[in-house]
Amino acid sequence: MVKKLSTEKITVALPKGRLFEQTISIFNQCGILNEKPSQDSRKLILETEDFNFLLVRAKDVPTYVEYGVADIGVAGDDVLLEMKPDVYRPVDLGIGVCTIMVAGLPEDKEKYFANPTLLKIATKYPNIAKDFFGEKGIKVQIIELYGSIELAPLVGLADFIVDIVETGRTLKENGLVVIEEIRPSSAKLIVNRASYKTKNEKVMSIIEKLENMLVKG
Repeated sequence: MVKKLSTEKITVALPKGRLFEQTISIFNQCGILNEKPSQDSRKLILETEDFNFLLVRAKDVPTYVEYGVADIGVAGDDVLLEMKPDVYRPVDLGIGVCTIMVAGLPEDKEKYFANPTLLKIATKYPNIAKDFFGEKGIKVQIIELYGSIELAPLVGLADFIVDIVETGRTLKENGLVVIEEIRPSSAKLIVNRASYKTKNEKVMSIIEKLENMLVKG
């Protein structure tokens, strides 16, 4: 049986995990949400009095919002830069903070800065990598990996990796170092363009409450 979501409620796309918990906590703190929905179940749709929460992969959040299945969502800059969705991004929530970086073996640092014309890059962010190196005039061969990316330079699959780094511990444990910082990343509230108009009062209330709380710190 197809689950029909109430159009009266705001539908929110969230990734499972820490970002879900942090977002719910912020919504509670600023008075947007009174309940505390739990992700500790197999349910993919969680309903509260005023919201429907869709639990999806982090990479899929912008798609659900862009196509209007969700009115709003929370996604990191890394995902937004990679997916390039046509959505509004009104609020930086200041969570999910990390840095998008180029990393590799210490002995390859000199090679990286010696004006190479072609590099092999392992990453789950092919668009970010292409854009970054394209601006430098460096051609890249992208090798898409979605797990154990740090392994690629160690076994000669790639020259360097492009990935998000939070503490740098995983890099260090695998003998890799940061070669160059691409840009910082944090989670943003994103809004469907149609919902911004058709549910403006509710959406603006959410945005204003978030902004007020974040300004106060």
